[in-house]
Amino acid sequence: MSSSSAFRSSPSPSFRTVPPTADVVIIGGGVMGTSTAFHLAEAGVRNIVVVERGDLGRGSSGKPIGGVRAQFSDPLNIELGNRSLRAYQDFPHRPGADIRLDTVGYLFLLTTEQQAAEFENSIRVQNGLGVPSRMIGPREAHELCPYVSTDGLVAAAHSPADGHARPALVVQGYARAAARSGVTFATHTAVTGIDTLGDRVTAVHTDHGAITCATVVCAAGAWSAGIGDMAGVHLPVRPVRRQLAFTAPLSPPAPRIPFTIDFSSTAYFHNSDDGLLFGLADPGQADGFDTTWTLEWLELFREAARHRAPALADMETNGGWAGLYEVTPDHNALIGRSGEVGNFLYATGFSGHGFLQAPAVGEIVRDLCLNRTPCVDVSPLGADRFTAGAQIRPEAHVV
Repeated sequence: MSSSSAFRSSPSPSFRTVPPTADVVIIGGGVMGTSTAFHLAEAGVRNIVVVERGDLGRGSSGKPIGGVRAQFSDPLNIELGNRSLRAYQDFPHRPGADIRLDTVGYLFLLTTEQQAAEFENSIRVQNGLGVPSRMIGPREAHELCPYVSTDGLVAAAHSPADGHARPALVVQGYARAAARSGVTFATHTAVTGIDTLGDRVTAVHTDHGAITCATVVCAAGAWSAGIGDMAGVHLPVRPVRRQLAFTAPLSPPAPRIPFTIDFSSTAYFHNSDDGLLFGLADPGQADGFDTTWTLEWLELFREAARHRAPALADMETNGGWAGLYEVTPDHNALIGRSGEVGNFLYATGFSGHGFLQAPAVGEIVRDLCLNRTPCVDVSPLGADRFTAGAQIRPEAHVV
């Protein structure tokens, strides 16, 4: 493993050992960790160290395109998504970076009356919170996305304010702005242990030295359970592989389409540079840290496409990508402060929704660190909900 270094594109100096002390140590240099670092630095916290075992944004945040949406079934997730959407729209000004945000909308394809009824209920809640989503018929769904077959399609849900952006550009944008404010990024630095005394973390140990600290934030994604164990904090997060594929360049070019999801199969597709991107959650995928991309997975997508978007089933592909979801028992995030270790905070377990919620969550963790009332009440997302018997309604496991 190479020596640690500051974020290479930032004005921060390089260093060979991690700083010996910090006010806040953030474990994880993905979109959640960099968003938290940016918001804390913006609030005036100066002695911040982000510890990342590889390069910034190389975990789940490294996926090529991330969806951004506010179409959820409960008010809390709707608010997190909607607040983050507004932040992504303002990203060129704050923190100041082009993230290639493309507001193409999200289109959920529904094939049963029960699905349609559930989405109608969700849309009433979304509309009440300012989300411009609506139910549409099969014909309009086809007009929005010409690849969609209307056979067996009952209805669709569409919100024109949703879309997709580039997670790597978001990570870089947050990290560069944070570095300008003095945040240290210790990349290629692994956390090896956490010291506690009573109900407090006292130090984070890395393979490049120990950091005594006042606060620790776990934003380690799929690796969060292990980090929590080091501090004696139970974070029920399991890693699950998710795969996607890219078509060969299309000629004529693909029409500009919404981020389109077949709700029954979880198959999804949308524009990507000179072609399309395909994805699907394999229901038989075992837990684990394997990120090998497989042709067998692609056949699952093609089978789903034959029913819902037949033209996609035989498109030539140019390889793909595999990454990890950080999944909790109810597919909702873990955000909060440990009840057992008072200066250990966490933002993890987003079950595929981390990128789209990262701006709002960065603000919330900032507020928790500074003992402010958070801009959004995330108390239902505390990790203790699984032992207290207060799980919230599971979100559908789709992007």
